Amino acid sequence: MDGVIAHTNPWHSLAFREFFKKRDLYPTDAEFAAHMFGKSNSYILKHFLGRPVTGEEFTAMEEEKEGLFREIYADHVKDITGFLGFLAALKTAGFKTGVATSAPRANLDLIMGKLGFEPQMESIMASENVTCHKPDPEVYLKSAANLGLDPAGCVVFEDSFSGVTAARNAGMKVVGVLSSHTREELPPCDRYIYDYTEIGPADIRKILS
Repeated sequence: MDGVIAHTNPWHSLAFREFFKKRDLYPTDAEFAAHMFGKSNSYILKHFLGRPVTGEEFTAMEEEKEGLFREIYADHVKDITGFLGFLAALKTAGFKTGVATSAPRANLDLIMGKLGFEPQMESIMASENVTCHKPDPEVYLKSAANLGLDPAGCVVFEDSFSGVTAARNAGMKVVGVLSSHTREELPPCDRYIYDYTEIGPADIRKILS
């Protein structure tokens, strides 16, 4: 979702900056790019706070930061150029589709609610639905199972190093969405796009063949 359906990373950065500022921490843009985009909150907090954050403390910190994100992003939700049209074309062509995010379900609900794509998804997975986060393939393997598909018959759209790695670890094809990183910063993908005006259902069939 983040960086794939909607360009949320700048808003996550703002929320984390506010969150860390309260703790007298000031990460750089480079640190965010390396240790935030595509990462789970447990990893992000552990990295920047320099210690594991677990249990009730983690729950409280995650709710604080994600609440900040939803507050500042709510009036700015917009799909990456062409996404909704591409999704509609996939459904017309008979493809099954799912969303698999490392974000909390509340974030997913905000973006699905604003963009209205929930009815088009046969599988919906958020951070609460897995025990192992990307680059572990769990979220994608569970998504394939939800869709009733073999992983080899799936194409994942990802924008982060950990996300692409998770998809490859699941044995799936990958389209790299260059919203947050260059292609050189990602593991090898089967195709790369800047937005969804560059790809259609015929391209997905070609990738799968």
